[in-house]
Order: sequence, then C-alpha cells, then structure tokens
Amino acid sequence: MRIGIVNDMPMALEILRRTISGQHDYQVAWLARDGKEAVQKCVQDTPDLVLMDLIMPTMDGVEATRIIMDKTPCAILVVTASVDGNITQVFEAMGNGALDAVNTPVLGQPQGQETLIKKIEVIRKLLGNPATSRKTVLPQKPVEGDLPPLVAIGASTGGPQAIAAILSKIPKNTAAAFIVVQHVDAFFANGLAEWLKHKCSLKIQLAEPGQCLTPGRVYIAAKNDHLIFGHSHTLQYTAEPEDYPYRPSVDILFESLAANYNRPGIAVLLTGMGRDGAKGLLMLKNAAWHTIAQDEKTSVVYGMPKAAKELDAAVQILPLERIAAEILLRVNETDEN
Repeated sequence: MRIGIVNDMPMALEILRRTISGQHDYQVAWLARDGKEAVQKCVQDTPDLVLMDLIMPTMDGVEATRIIMDKTPCAILVVTASVDGNITQVFEAMGNGALDAVNTPVLGQPQGQETLIKKIEVIRKLLGNPATSRKTVLPQKPVEGDLPPLVAIGASTGGPQAIAAILSKIPKNTAAAFIVVQHVDAFFANGLAEWLKHKCSLKIQLAEPGQCLTPGRVYIAAKNDHLIFGHSHTLQYTAEPEDYPYRPSVDILFESLAANYNRPGIAVLLTGMGRDGAKGLLMLKNAAWHTIAQDEKTSVVYGMPKAAKELDAAVQILPLERIAAEILLRVNETDEN
C-alpha cells in the first residue's frame, strides 16, 4: 500500500514517515509540507492513501482534500494534532471526501502509532473490496403498532456534507423520523451530532439501545457495532457480523428495517466508497420502500450509489439537491395515507 504524507511540521512528518516505513506492507510514496504541494504530488503520483494534516500554510487540509477528491480521487485519512480541537475542520474534510480522522502520533507514545495503523488497516480492507459473505438478517413477524414515517439514510465518503444538505431542508415539524448511518468511528459520533445540530432545525441525537422512534428526530448510529431496528420496534446494536469492515454498516440497518418495520418508508444511499448499503437497499425496494440513490455527478465518491444502481436497487437516482424535496413529497403522501 503506497501512502502519501502531508504535514507542515518537520517532527510530525518524520514520525509519520517512520510509522509507515516500519510496516512491511506499507510504502511511503511521497512527503508534502502543505496542501498545495500535496495536490501537485497527487497529480504526478496518486497514492493508495493520503495522510492529510488540517492546519497548514498556503493551503489547508480541508481545501486540499476537496481538490484531490475532485481531480485525482484516492483514500484520505485526516491526521491532525488535535481532532477534538479541530472538529469543525474534521467534518468539513470528511464532507469533502476524507474517510476518517486520527490524532498525529507523538514521539515516545507508541499507542498513537498503533491507533494510526489500525485506522489505515481498516481503510486498506475497504480499498480491497472485502468479501461480503455473512449472515443475512432473517425476516421476523412485525410487532403490531403504529410507527412514524421513516427515512433511513446511509453514507460514507463525503457523507457528512451530503447528510447536512438533506436534513437542512427538512422542517422541524415533519411527521417523519430519521435514522442515519455514516461510516465514522464511534469517537466522532458525538461531534457529528453536534455539527449537524448547527446545520438543521431537526432534533439530532445519538441512537441508544431501547429507543423508540419519534417524528422530527434524527437518530445517528453512535457505536462501532451495527445499528439495527429490532422486532421489538426499538433501536438496538449488534456486533454481528464482527468481521464486516463497514462499521456501522448501512446494509445491516437496511436489512433489519426490511424485516421489522411494518410500514414502507424511504431509504437513501448517499456518496461513499465500497458497496455497503446496496444489497440492503434492494431488500427495502422489494419490501415496497421508496429507495433513492445519489447520482454520480453530485457524489464525492460514486461507489455505494453505483453498486445500488448496478443491482437495480434504487427506484430513483437523484442529484443531491433534489433528494430532500423527494423525501418531503413521499413523507407527506405516506402520512396522509
């Protein structure tokens, strides 16, 4: 795996170089000292992965991520001195296409290096198109009872901005509840929720085991386990399948909804690397849900929506700017019925 490293601090650059060089299956492709240089080097030699700092002179990591994903797309992992201290920029970078974020390792603290390597290993598995063989959620008889209209959204690379773009156009008095699965480490879930609160008028909260769904609320997957809708009509988490690299998984949520949600809803699959969510979207389509996939032009990475298109899992393929209006139309129709 060839990795480009971007950081304006010589000490940080050297620690990252040593960390990567110390792994037998990793290779340092190049070093860059600001975002502008990283953009240029990606044009000359696009690596498998870029370790992108955020706060840099000339061009910061947020803008560099945007340009790289537009001109020479590749996997990007934000590596910054303080993820907590730069949380707004972290989510802006993720909105532009970064996959995840981690603190820069510190000399003499091997735990930081180990955490970085674990993050890279997860990305390596995603890039390798891992096998998706696993146990399928078997349909169970739904429990009787009224449920609100539901909108289930799955996203990965570029997802935070896409999710915000949709939710910002939904009025707070909507009859629908929303469940969101974004491929993000549990460490960032609370930050994502807080960030989204400033982007929309809906009530944003982390999904907790045992919660019932309430109209006008957005429930965000908040653990590294998979969020599901249980046959008891409450949100739950499950570790299975443990070897599935997408955590939390959109497929697992969608499959649980197909099995246990006793009224058809709306499911949306947004920008993202890989194929997670496509099979689950097809299950929901077959269960009479209205399924939507983001189109190629407005996707930061056209992986997950493309997989849905290939499976004919989407009733509609729409540009990002039209998805919220379609959700509102469908919610109003189902609520009237």
